[in-house]
Amino acid sequence: MLNLARMASAVLTAFAVFAVVWPALAAAQAPTPTPIPPAHVSDPLADLALGESVTLSNETTITRWANSNDPAPIRVAPGNSAPQITKLRYLTEDGLPEVYLVLEGKVDIAGEPWLHVRIPMRPNHRTGWVHADTLSQLHVVTTQMVISRKAKRAKLFRAGRKIWEAPVGIGKSATPTPLGKFWIRERLKGGGGVYGPWAFGTSAYSNLSDWKKGGVVGIHGTNQPGLIPGAPSHGCVRVRNNKIRQLAKLMPIGTALEVIP
Repeated sequence: MLNLARMASAVLTAFAVFAVVWPALAAAQAPTPTPIPPAHVSDPLADLALGESVTLSNETTITRWANSNDPAPIRVAPGNSAPQITKLRYLTEDGLPEVYLVLEGKVDIAGEPWLHVRIPMRPNHRTGWVHADTLSQLHVVTTQMVISRKAKRAKLFRAGRKIWEAPVGIGKSATPTPLGKFWIRERLKGGGGVYGPWAFGTSAYSNLSDWKKGGVVGIHGTNQPGLIPGAPSHGCVRVRNNKIRQLAKLMPIGTALEVIP
C-alpha cells in the first residue's frame, strides 16, 4: 500500500477568494462560507494501492479543486508516456490563479500518484491527467449550481439542499449558454453597470472565440433587469442584482456547475 495522504488531505478551513479585473469590474476579496466535507472523505487517497483509483468529486455534494504548482503536461492517461493534451497554467485569462476541478486520483503501475482533472479550455468538457505533485493541496466545497436553459432558472445547492434560486437571462439562440458540467473559477466585485455588483467566471466557453478574454462564460449581475427571465446574452448568465448579491455570500470558488437543457 502507498500512503498518499501528504498530497490529498482536504482543506477544511476557509480559503482565500481570488480577485482580478474584468471589463468594468474592480478587484475585490470577500469571505465565503467554510465548506466542511463528511469525515469519511477528508483523506481520500490515503493508503491507495498500486493501480487503484478513487473518486474525488461527485460534482453534486462534494467537489475538490486545486491550483497549479507547475506548468506541467496534462496527459490523456496517467503515466509520463501518455500523449500530452496541453499544459497546466498558473493564471486564468483574467490573471487569477487557475482552478482545476479534480475528478479522481490513481496510482500508476510505477507507484506514481496522478489526478484526473477537468480542463478549462476549448472545446468544452476536456479532461486529462496530471502528476499529483504539479497541483496544490486539494480544496473541498459542497456546493453545486444548476442552471436550466428551458426554465431560465438557476438553483444553488449545498450538500444537496437548495439554498438559493433565481430567474436568469441566458444566451441567445445564436450564442447559447453551453450545456454540460463546468465549475466556478473566478469571483469578482464590480461597481454596477453591465456586470452588476458581482460576477463569477466559469470554465465554460461560448461559441464566440473572439469575444472578450476568449469568450469565458460568466454569471453576473445586470443593468437591464427587465430582460430577466429571457435569452438576451452572448452566452453569459445574467442575474438580477439583488439575487447576485445573495449569491456572492453563498457560492465559493470551485463550486460545481451544471447547465441543463
